[in-house]
Amino acid sequence: MADPYLPTLLFYCQHSLGIGHLTRSFALARALQARFRVVFLNGGRLPQGMSVPSGVSCIHLPPLGMDDGHTLVSRDDGFDLASARAERRRLIERAVAGTRPTLLLVELFPFGRKKFADEILPMVRAARRQGAWVACSLRDILVDGRPDQQHHDDRASWLANRYFDAVLVHSDPAFARLEDSFRPRRPLRTPALHTGFVVPERVVDTRTVRGEHVIVSAGGGIVGEPLFRAALEAHRLTGVPMQVVAGPFLPEPQWQALQQEAAGLPGVQLLRHVPDLAGAMRAARASISQCGYNTALDLVVSQVPALVVPYGTGAENEQRQRAAKLAALGAVQCLDAEALDGPRLAAALGELLRFQPRPAALALNGARRSAELLAQLVAGSSERPMEREPACSSC
Repeated sequence: MADPYLPTLLFYCQHSLGIGHLTRSFALARALQARFRVVFLNGGRLPQGMSVPSGVSCIHLPPLGMDDGHTLVSRDDGFDLASARAERRRLIERAVAGTRPTLLLVELFPFGRKKFADEILPMVRAARRQGAWVACSLRDILVDGRPDQQHHDDRASWLANRYFDAVLVHSDPAFARLEDSFRPRRPLRTPALHTGFVVPERVVDTRTVRGEHVIVSAGGGIVGEPLFRAALEAHRLTGVPMQVVAGPFLPEPQWQALQQEAAGLPGVQLLRHVPDLAGAMRAARASISQCGYNTALDLVVSQVPALVVPYGTGAENEQRQRAAKLAALGAVQCLDAEALDGPRLAAALGELLRFQPRPAALALNGARRSAELLAQLVAGSSERPMEREPACSSC
């Protein structure tokens, strides 16, 4: 049970495509409980096999997400998109008024989640009117390939300077700094604090022995089908045993088709999800995966020989940047998704089985450090910073 004398932290998280944002936010919420009473606003589907951290109060909003074409859709059959958004705004308004948080922590916005600004900005303004501090929780690398990238960065800097008291960048600054992928023309004056990477707490079984199989994964799985199909073809060409973890968000028709394709293939195990991907990687001979934030850290923690095939589109390039940085450290091998097919993956698999990764010395204490920094923020002054910019009708 949460200590009633702790300050209240309201944590907004919207995961739209995969599970990485939610996984990182839940790890943060667990660590934050040592210093705050945490109330969590969950804006996406709760994946199968994932539960709200014990002791965290959770308000589930009507879930919204992105289809694979990046169109916003309702994930609840009881709501169309318009009614889901209206109900979300009502629940968020009630949460701010009811919890009267000392601190509002917003995941990614204003550096992303522009499509949710109509619910996030009213929440931020309401919290500030009540005297709350406001902070942003941000991953290591931002998307920086948008057609309107300069306008996006300028707008994000303006909003952060006006409404936010701190930006927590969940990265080791020796690996990636905010300014590497964020370049506004007017500088960010809100403090950007690099916390180290956020890694979920785990019980490591030191007795784990690596098997003969290769584990194949793609985060939540919603854009993983090309990798899974190429992996099955590579298995047919090489005979290497494989454990394929499809992910809870792989669309059901694709999951069923994958099951049919894998049926009768000796040496192939097909799983919907595993409770501890890093542990499953530790028990594998090697790993083939995408390169999202949490998957990359699972690879570093497990020290498994790894081949990453980073997901990316014209604008979505953060996985490619992360993969390139890890490859430069000798921690992983990398294959361009545009070159992905069964024969190329089979050839890369042969090299992977001879690969010995170098340990990546990264700061992995980001969850605990974030809790410390936020506690210092709310304890450091009794005076709230003033809004520093004139109103902007387009923001």
